[in-house]
Amino acid sequence: MRRKRMIRWMLGIPVIVVVLIVIILLGESEKHGITRAAAYKAAALSAATVEECKQASGEASAFPAASQSQWYVKYMDFLYQSQWITQELTPATEESAEGFLTYAEADYLARQVSDNLKNRVALTEKNRSKVYPPEEWWTLYEDMCRQLGAWQGEGEVQIETLMIYGTFEDVEGAAAWQAYTSQGGRGFEGLGIGAYRDKEIQVLVSGKEIIRVIEKLSDSVVYKNIWIKEAGEDQISGYVGSLTRQLPVSSRLKSPEEMTGQVADVYLTNGQVKKIVLKKERIQGKVLEVREDAIEIEGYGEVPMDSDFRVYRLYGEFRRQSLSDVLVGYDVQEFAVADGRICAALTLRPVDAQQIRVLIMDTGFGSIFHDRVTMEFLSSGVITIGEKEERFQAGEIRTFQVGDSALSGNRVIIRPDDKNAGIRIPTLSRANGTPQYPGHMEIKEESEGLVIVNEVYLEDYLKRVVPSEMPASYGKEALKAQAVCARTYAWRQIMANSYKNYGAHVDDSINFQVYNNTETHGSTDEAVNETYGKMVMYQGDVAEIYYFSTSCGHTTDGTIWGADPSAFPYLKGVEVKEGGSRLDLTDNQTFAEYIKSCPSGYESDFSMYRWTTKVTGLQVQQKVSGIGNITDITMKERSAGGIGKVLAIEGTAGTKEIRGEGQIRGILGSKDLVIEKQDGETVTGWSSLPSAFITVEKGETDSTGVTSFTIYGGGYGHGVGMSQNGAQGMAKAGKSYRQILELFYPGTEVAELDEAS
Repeated sequence: MRRKRMIRWMLGIPVIVVVLIVIILLGESEKHGITRAAAYKAAALSAATVEECKQASGEASAFPAASQSQWYVKYMDFLYQSQWITQELTPATEESAEGFLTYAEADYLARQVSDNLKNRVALTEKNRSKVYPPEEWWTLYEDMCRQLGAWQGEGEVQIETLMIYGTFEDVEGAAAWQAYTSQGGRGFEGLGIGAYRDKEIQVLVSGKEIIRVIEKLSDSVVYKNIWIKEAGEDQISGYVGSLTRQLPVSSRLKSPEEMTGQVADVYLTNGQVKKIVLKKERIQGKVLEVREDAIEIEGYGEVPMDSDFRVYRLYGEFRRQSLSDVLVGYDVQEFAVADGRICAALTLRPVDAQQIRVLIMDTGFGSIFHDRVTMEFLSSGVITIGEKEERFQAGEIRTFQVGDSALSGNRVIIRPDDKNAGIRIPTLSRANGTPQYPGHMEIKEESEGLVIVNEVYLEDYLKRVVPSEMPASYGKEALKAQAVCARTYAWRQIMANSYKNYGAHVDDSINFQVYNNTETHGSTDEAVNETYGKMVMYQGDVAEIYYFSTSCGHTTDGTIWGADPSAFPYLKGVEVKEGGSRLDLTDNQTFAEYIKSCPSGYESDFSMYRWTTKVTGLQVQQKVSGIGNITDITMKERSAGGIGKVLAIEGTAGTKEIRGEGQIRGILGSKDLVIEKQDGETVTGWSSLPSAFITVEKGETDSTGVTSFTIYGGGYGHGVGMSQNGAQGMAKAGKSYRQILELFYPGTEVAELDEAS
């Protein structure tokens, strides 16, 4: 009997084990899921950005106030508002968000995204409340993205490979849910990214937000071209990405002092340094051109850049810089080189900005490219072509054209012995005839043609800018104000380095400042000399300044170009009269009364202070299509000083809004318009209105259905910063150049860079 019980008991053990395994598996399958928070974050980011989700949540949240600080609320709010999820199926509670996604919820979401996904989830009555498997969710998610056209395109949901440098959990001062990676900053709300530090992973991202960690690719990483700040026997301190990291070494370093202050590739496995490859070779010289994949350095030619190229500033407070900080025309950097490639640019000192490099455009300022250029040398000097140098004499003439063998892969550099004597270019024509340039010239053949760069001392450049921008007959203080503005603007453009891929900072047209279009004059030379080095400064920094021809009696601010007013507090709208007060002219009626009158001010006697013109609906229709016959034109929104910001054009088939002062001027302008100035003279042939300080009055409609409109306007130009005729008016009233600049740029000071407070 006992034996039979024993046998039954022993036979029953496997059955019990099987039953327990089934129970465990069933229990595990219930726990193995994706949280609604994670799934709904992914869904929301297939259709919107993080910021758009924040905006939706801020407008109206479905969650109670106590829960609205949770990271997932904005994503679920966006889906509630888009009707992709419902509160009946998925309540707006923390418990619900942190629970697992079910078959019913996955099915509802898929159906809302696309009719093509109606039967994708295989929902049944039996599995409605069961946990939807994560692997099936991510396959479904990819299908959802494809249906939305949001898979693997630019700015869409993408697969990305990156290395994790650190997160907000181990980086002091970092924002919550932010990771520092080899691809830049990435958000990772709801994910445990910290565990992957110093590892390579594959992730799913939308914009700069990580949606999912797909897999860990490697425990071994190489941090290329990092700057070793300090090295000890058991660790190194290095600049990895945008972080300073303390990296432990797996075995003691024998000569750590040799590693301090070097560029290196650092190999890590499981967070420990296994190997360090130093890059000690250095080259230095004037930068002639900066491209995305190469830097041309005087004496070395074009040197290709490493794929992990870095720029580090070593003077003052150490920091990482960008490629745009490698300034053409200067030799403030030395370059770490390995295997024939530039690995890092090391900025050793600040730029003194004594030279500016100007792209010389063709006749008519239509293009920066030339088919052919002739140069007449007004003094002896040296011409360098590649590695060859030869002397030239005063009076010699050289012609270069596209396809010349001398230009093949070479930059031609022409350096006169007397830089003030100049180089004349007979193949160009300017307002002053055949232009003559100081400094030295460079010619290089690009795929579109020849580019000509004039490198010139900044003060000499200004002596050819000021008379091109303001009449030399203007008052001395107005010319000095213009010189300071021109110097300030030029300095900002040198730092912007926007033409670096052609080896220049600016061109010589109205795109920047008109250069060398008219003869130099003693009065403008004096203005430049007497303001040597002076710039408009704001709280110790060089200000972002603008100027224009004539105001309507009031200037405007930088918001007309979408600028944040707090970023440029000195670009304010002011009255151009004694005191420089600020009027509220944003109301249509108030502005109409102002512009139709002629209030006295520093420039009220200038002809463009007030002007009028007439335009027909038919003329406007040529530029605004799709709204039928034009029936009315009204200003919907104005910025500081009353300048037009949003213009509404009504037609028989709809309404269009025109935004921005430049667009408004262009839409209402026409070369056929006759513009009557306040002195009674008229001008025509202007494709754009003189300014957007306008009010529009509707006139009669003729028998053909064409309506006419009268435009009352004032001023000439964009209206931001200094009015040049306002400066002249102030000079005539006895104001100094400092007082002029203080009026137009309130809160600034005039100083040299090294003496600014």
